[in-house]
Amino acid sequence: MLLFLLLVFLPTVPIETEVVKTLADCPGFFVNDTPPEIPNILVGGNISNKTRYKVICQTFEDIKRFLTLYDTENKIPVFSAYRFTGAEEGGKRPGSPWKIEPQLDSNKDDKNMRELENNYQALDSDYMNNLIYTRGHLYPSCHAPDREAQRSTFTLTNAVPQVESFNSGSWARMERQTKGFMEKECINDSRTEAFVVTGAEPDNTNNCHGATNDRPSTNNHKDDSTYHVYHH
Repeated sequence: MLLFLLLVFLPTVPIETEVVKTLADCPGFFVNDTPPEIPNILVGGNISNKTRYKVICQTFEDIKRFLTLYDTENKIPVFSAYRFTGAEEGGKRPGSPWKIEPQLDSNKDDKNMRELENNYQALDSDYMNNLIYTRGHLYPSCHAPDREAQRSTFTLTNAVPQVESFNSGSWARMERQTKGFMEKECINDSRTEAFVVTGAEPDNTNNCHGATNDRPSTNNHKDDSTYHVYHH
């Protein structure tokens, strides 16, 4: 198995997605369905605090596209995990609106992402008036295999706050370089295949201008993100 690790400083459309109880309820996004070990959060495949950390099986057009472990306290994803099989060639980045996950706030709600006032996740409005931070993909749309998969990445449960110059600069280059590496090195029986886990680490000492203590992702952030790429 090859391990590739890179560290760097870092109108609503319905998409069917689902908050599930365990990582095992959304299989297919880790090598041998074995998730990473994250001290105090995820150990031996078990989530330490299921009230705070939620598993989202990100589904679009009845296809499970990727998995996100979401931190409802910091209101950012811990990580998004996906299987890379090659990316859509050419074409522009889809102009998809950003969506949220209503089931994070009420497990009685339906599976469709929509606009919502809530307590447990970031909203688009948290970014709209912020002059410093922008939405940074963990599962980048440029790694998705087709147009529908690209559209599925535009959910705020798959985004962390990043300084705009970093998001469009260093982070965008990292996405392209990682994509090129996987297309060249991660070949299995003549097919491209890699399992990717991309995560972010919050920093409780760094508060955004204009953010309030009970609001989002941008309240607790750190421009540190990690790519883990597995191939076997």
